Amino acid sequence: MGTLQNKLNKIIPILDEKQRRLYLTSEAEAIGRGGKSLISKLGKISRPTLNKGEKELNSQEDCSIATRIRKEGGGRKKITESNTEILKALELLVEPVTRGDPESSLRWTIKSVRTLSGELNKQGHKIGKSAVGNLLAELGYSLQSNKKKIEGNQHPDRNSQFEYINKQCDLFIGKGNPVISVGTKKKELIGNYKNNGKEYRPKKNAREVEMHDFGKQKAAPYGVYDIDKNNAFVNVGKSCDTGQFAVASIREWWVNMGAVTYPKTRKILINADGGGSNGYRLRLWKIELQKFANEFKLEISVCHFPPGTSKWNKIEHRLFSQISLNWRGVPLVDYETVVQLIGSVKTSKGLSVMSKPDENIYEKGMKISNEKMNEINILRRKFHGEWNYVIKPN
Repeated sequence: MGTLQNKLNKIIPILDEKQRRLYLTSEAEAIGRGGKSLISKLGKISRPTLNKGEKELNSQEDCSIATRIRKEGGGRKKITESNTEILKALELLVEPVTRGDPESSLRWTIKSVRTLSGELNKQGHKIGKSAVGNLLAELGYSLQSNKKKIEGNQHPDRNSQFEYINKQCDLFIGKGNPVISVGTKKKELIGNYKNNGKEYRPKKNAREVEMHDFGKQKAAPYGVYDIDKNNAFVNVGKSCDTGQFAVASIREWWVNMGAVTYPKTRKILINADGGGSNGYRLRLWKIELQKFANEFKLEISVCHFPPGTSKWNKIEHRLFSQISLNWRGVPLVDYETVVQLIGSVKTSKGLSVMSKPDENIYEKGMKISNEKMNEINILRRKFHGEWNYVIKPN
């Protein structure tokens, strides 16, 4: 493409209007399929002009007969010169709420150049969709997707909690105790359904999947990421994502990885989101942590991230993002596929992952009485005790 562009840049300036039209048309014909689109872009010539050149080249008439060539400054004037109000009218349509009428017919309509062109023509401004695109560029508009930036209302102690978590992590790691980041990844539909992303396959041999995603089976991957050792355990659940499932996943990590890596430790620090199956308000989460602490004689410290900051949890960008990359474009046809794809995740920075299926059925909506809660051996920290606490063995 670069060679063709250089060729056009050298030849086009020395040709008059008709010669340029005929030359670019001949180049488009030589390219074949897609030639007009390519030449239109590289030669900065409209498709109607190329169509006219095509008719002239294919005409029985002698193309050598001279026809009138416009002098410099001839031809159609810019639409903004003949219609000084069109830019204002276009901008009112693009931003009907902030700049124009909130009752505009385009308030809830996709603002494509075709739609905008039709609306302007209804208002008496004669203009085509290509010209609308040029005017939008002139006004400084471009096609842009949404950007996730707004986190909602920030808790006044948000940054202080981040600093507290960081300090606790440094203390635990400095003493050789494990610090784990936990959380549930988005539930994944099981079956031969489309999975976002692309994978390399033979040309014109795309993987065929179901037309509609109406499946009922879902996998709930609960991850436990060791911040210091850069390894992780993922428990792939088939049942409900409850506090019982969350702690069962942490227990599996300890049995399969944690106890081997930290044989002498008696303390664990857990970094968790503020909501979900490991939320700071969830009674079942604390009850199950007490059982875990009793079973293995461990002191469990927990630090929750403030509300609305779950994406700051290290498990999100160090583990879950890598899982999504590893299975992009691959249908998750069964639970075994999910387990295998998660277990094969590796990165250049040394991340290794163990994954196992969880066949247990977890009950949803379990009620925990006040009497049960009073049995928990919990010590709440002075700084936001609802977020930061320690559960010791009974």
